Amino acid sequence: MKTQILYNANIIDLSDKNRKDSVLVLTEDRIVARGDFTLLDQFGRDVIKQDMQGASILPGFTDAHIHLYNYAFGLEMINVETKTKEEAIDLVKKACEKLKEGQWLIGIGWQHNEWGGKLPSRNDLDLVSPKNPVYLMGKSLHVGWVNSLALKTAGINGGTPDPVNGRIVRDEHGSATGILLENAMQVIQNVIPEKTPDQARKALKRAFTELHKFGITSVHDFDYRSAFQAYQFMDFDNELALRIVKSIPVEMLDYAAGLGLRSGFGSKNLKIGAVKLFMDGALGPRTAAMIQPYEGEPDNLGFLNMDVETLIETGKKAIRSGLAITAHAIGDMANHVLLDGFKALNETALEEELGMFRHRIEHVQLLHPSDLTRLAELGIIASMQPIHAISDMDFADKFWAERARYSYAWRTQLNAGTLLVFGSDAPVESPNPFWGLYASLTRKKLNQPGSTSWYAEETLNLREGILAYTETASFAGYNEKNLGKLEPEFLADLIVLEKDPFKLDPEDIRDTLPQRVMFGGEWVI
Repeated sequence: MKTQILYNANIIDLSDKNRKDSVLVLTEDRIVARGDFTLLDQFGRDVIKQDMQGASILPGFTDAHIHLYNYAFGLEMINVETKTKEEAIDLVKKACEKLKEGQWLIGIGWQHNEWGGKLPSRNDLDLVSPKNPVYLMGKSLHVGWVNSLALKTAGINGGTPDPVNGRIVRDEHGSATGILLENAMQVIQNVIPEKTPDQARKALKRAFTELHKFGITSVHDFDYRSAFQAYQFMDFDNELALRIVKSIPVEMLDYAAGLGLRSGFGSKNLKIGAVKLFMDGALGPRTAAMIQPYEGEPDNLGFLNMDVETLIETGKKAIRSGLAITAHAIGDMANHVLLDGFKALNETALEEELGMFRHRIEHVQLLHPSDLTRLAELGIIASMQPIHAISDMDFADKFWAERARYSYAWRTQLNAGTLLVFGSDAPVESPNPFWGLYASLTRKKLNQPGSTSWYAEETLNLREGILAYTETASFAGYNEKNLGKLEPEFLADLIVLEKDPFKLDPEDIRDTLPQRVMFGGEWVI
């Protein structure tokens, strides 16, 4: 068995013991000891010794909310996150010139709020893409923009009814404008050719490498069936270079329950997570479900996808099968209804069952003041993405006004006793956890570091932020015995930083990246 000793290191202790260890011993893919220089001669001569030259070592980071499959293929899509609509259209034109006739063009990233607030239309795309169907996902992934050929390919016309929990935006004549909200996007996605297994492997391997560069060695993934299939093939062939916790789409609940799958089941590389529900939409397209209307839109309360009765019925089915529940909830109404549902589920559960399920809420972007402590009271994990706050603060102020005080409320949640885990929602945002840490430390925009913090009372300290990406995230993913700590018997997933992050100015965290990254005892960066 291969044994490695990393010495002369600053092994950062995230516990309250404040240990000052400098040596880490690894055998195969696990840590077997940590301590001081006295360990150097305890494992014989046939060991690989590496002088870390004073560098700092942390556990590998977990991105607790990512769309890994979408992120992987997003690296191949055109990025239309531009300052103007015209720039996006020009990118589409240039990309279509390189495609064969009839080949789909897929893109991601546009935000009409950055373009003055008016939604674009199919007409904007038609002139530059007459021979190729075009599908451009908004940055939020809750709105799509397509051309006329894409609408025709999907069979969408003026008479096509809106799907449940979705809307085909129409003009004054009843014609589809090319904007699709929420579940209406699925109509287009259903006709886009699926990626082949070989294409999936190639894209995922590239994604693994990109995520390693940021120090990410584990993810909680929220993509669909095709993603899970790809991960299983790669796990079998020992090609997974991330530890993946895979959620189950709610529409697959009956199949998962019939098979007897349980949350936490799986290998060291691939585990079953929770059943994923969608309570509402997103802030950008103003489809998140609200208690009071959006500012300036008195008739808009967003989309509430599930009432409390349906939520309880679905939750009971999942829990009886041994599956935890997690739900996308952004607006204060969506979170309120979801918390009511969790309260009812807790009341019907057996006492010994309560600790089995690591129920979560994904995003928790806005809470009503009466709901601020309820996650802690109900034992619900808050799965949040700090980079959303610094990307969305202007929109939150504009569309939620004074309610924004209770948005992205990390400090409030921690003080209440809520378990807090962090992710990125990539490809919606960059998966860089150091940008997430910067956001949690400063609540300042990335491109305006000297600006005033937005609701600074909700900032965290560095230890709290790192724990949300490591130890707590590992617990949320049923991996607390394997990941998130640099302790004996834990997997040797770790990152090496040139400087001690606890000695850096918070502004410098933004530009930090690991020098080296280890996954399962092997250096991958």
